Amino acid sequence: MARIVSGAVPSPNIWNTPQVYELENRAVGPAGAVEAAMRAVRPWDGATVLDIGCGTGFHLPALAASAGRVVGVEPHGGLAARAAARCASLPNVAVRTGTAQALPVPDSSADVAMARWAYFFGPGCEPGLRELGRVLRRGGVAFVVDVDASRDAFGRWFRRSLPSYSPEAVERFWSRQGWRREPLDLRMTFESRADLEAVLRIEFTPEVAEAALRESEGLEIAYPNVLRWREF
Repeated sequence: MARIVSGAVPSPNIWNTPQVYELENRAVGPAGAVEAAMRAVRPWDGATVLDIGCGTGFHLPALAASAGRVVGVEPHGGLAARAAARCASLPNVAVRTGTAQALPVPDSSADVAMARWAYFFGPGCEPGLRELGRVLRRGGVAFVVDVDASRDAFGRWFRRSLPSYSPEAVERFWSRQGWRREPLDLRMTFESRADLEAVLRIEFTPEVAEAALRESEGLEIAYPNVLRWREF
């Protein structure tokens, strides 16, 4: 059984079905849209980049193409091993097991930190925010990419699956923390209905997934997101 670092916040979608989550990562588009939005704020050419909650390392090779050094941090040992294997031929990439609230890197050692759909979901993530302040160099920038649960059908399905989630409370939290935001109009485009069905079933409760499938025609669904960032 894979080792999971103490204090990790469970992520059932990727932890339980990494092969399906891989399909989800591949489906998100337009290709490079998230990176372009982040680069417009702070490019990372030649910089040291942290990918927090890197999972199987899907984004690490693309980051390594221009960054000076990339460190992927993942609390699930099995996923971290997959990420390390994925990047075995990339000398400027390291993968470490650890949590967002106890990052296994030195003080003031990174220029850019990013987390996509991992840990930084609003109230409760304060320990991880303190860690960002520790590990980022002066003038460093942190990015958080998350679902915008206030918009579109995907946001409605998200709220139905997690009734305790309040988009308004999350917005108030990030505003109090001094983070800026930009909406991202992403989409997921799949190669088959089977792939689309599999992804909806790991993201939502069974009842909501069935309703989402009835509402979704073809191979594409709107995927509203939000990019948040702050300079440290």
